[in-house]
Amino acid sequence: MKVLIDQDTCVASGQCVLTAADVFDQRDEDGTAVLLDDTPPADRAEDIRRAAAVCPAQAIRLEE
Repeated sequence: MKVLIDQDTCVASGQCVLTAADVFDQRDEDGTAVLLDDTPPADRAEDIRRAAAVCPAQAIRLEE
């Protein structure tokens, strides 16, 4: 799985970080989501899918 974030679409809600803090973080200056790991291990797939689903801006895209 490859994870992508559209930082221009991100609204800095932090839901992705709450769901998968080992994969997502937020920039200190504006809260925009950043990826810590764009190819997380398979055992994290469920949480990554959940993070994409709860993103209010739909800024997270997954390539499986």
